[in-house]
Amino acid sequence: MTIIGFNFKEIIVNKNEGVKGKINIKNNVSITDIKEQDLSLGDNNQSALKFIFEFESKYDPGLGNIVLRGDLLFMESAVKTKEILDDWKKSKKVPKDVMGGILNTVLSKCNIEALILSQKVSLPPPIPLPSVKQEEKVEKK
Repeated sequence: MTIIGFNFKEIIVNKNEGVKGKINIKNNVSITDIKEQDLSLGDNNQSALKFIFEFESKYDPGLGNIVLRGDLLFMESAVKTKEILDDWKKSKKVPKDVMGGILNTVLSKCNIEALILSQKVSLPPPIPLPSVKQEEKVEKK
């Protein structure tokens, strides 16, 4: 399995004012389509798969959202590529071993981008960030 390309095609960020109370952040990623992509590599033509994705961080109740849409190019043997595409056309499913790698790549890139975008518009970070906790010292008498 080789991922050879990753592109954002659409970035949408909304922040609404005046929302108060506890904020719940829900992140979701989905593969919306898979298409065959012909590639010219030197004198050879090879087939790859274009996985089209959508990532969303939704801030409830109504604070805002971040939506990232794009695609990822994936190369595999011709037999495996045809098998994946045929399965997608029939049942909208992808083998678990392939889907795991695809989703991990999409999540890692989208989480970083969503974190940067959330800072730019003053939304809370969509993923938990590490923090230092200090213990309070109890004085003994």
